[in-house]
Order: sequence, then structure tokens, then C-alpha cells
Amino acid sequence: MATTAPAGTARPVRRGAHPGRRLLMGASLLVMFGSFLPWIDTPVGLVTGMQGAGLWTFYAAALGIAGVLVPFRSLAIAQAAALGVAAVGLGTWQLLHLYLLVGLGGWTPGPGIVMVIGGGVAALGAAWKLWRLVPAA
Repeated sequence: MATTAPAGTARPVRRGAHPGRRLLMGASLLVMFGSFLPWIDTPVGLVTGMQGAGLWTFYAAALGIAGVLVPFRSLAIAQAAALGVAAVGLGTWQLLHLYLLVGLGGWTPGPGIVMVIGGGVAALGAAWKLWRLVPAA
């Protein structure tokens, strides 16, 4: 597979996106949509992510999408790691905080917090994949 364009052509050969960047895009979308969904289901009603830390995870997901688009690998790694730490950290903090307040009775985690934590784990995996990228010689 040639890495440069044949002689006489004006455009360079385009390569596909790195698998780490594709995983980062999926993780960002997962966190972004999970930020709006219900995080906690109580007998009184649902608590959406936007009523708590979901706004911050949404901001981190926007940073993750920027990490997909930026051409510098080191910035993409930093943005993927920031998304992963924010999503996993805030989601876990929200669950632990609620557990310490009321225990296990009367509430269940909603689909949004599961999506946010799962997307955060995927973003950390994307950062790891981008870190392990071996540059072409």
C-alpha cells in the first residue's frame, strides 16, 4: 500500500481513520447522549443527568469530539483521557454520593449513567490505543 500519491497527481492518498479515533468518536457520542438521559430512577421520579453532573460530562464529550478532529496525536490522547476521567469520575462519584446518602433502597441507576460510565471507559481505551500507535518509519 503506497503512502504517497503517484507521480502527476495533485491530491495525496487518504488513509482511513485510526481505530483509536473511531473508538473515541463512539465514546464521545455515548457520553453525549447519556448526559441527557435519566441517571437515577427513584419512586418520586427520574433524575436526569442535566440536573447534576451531566452538564460537565456533556462538555467533556464535546472535547472528545474535538479530539477526533484535531490532527495532532498528542492532543487527541489528552482529550480522550480528559473525557474518560471526567465521565468515569463524575458518574462514579454520583453513584457513590447517592449510595452514601440513602443506601441501596429506593433507587436504581438509569440508562444515562450507565452510558456515561461505559463511554468513559471506551474513551480511556481510545486514549490507550492512540498512545500505543507506532509511527510509520
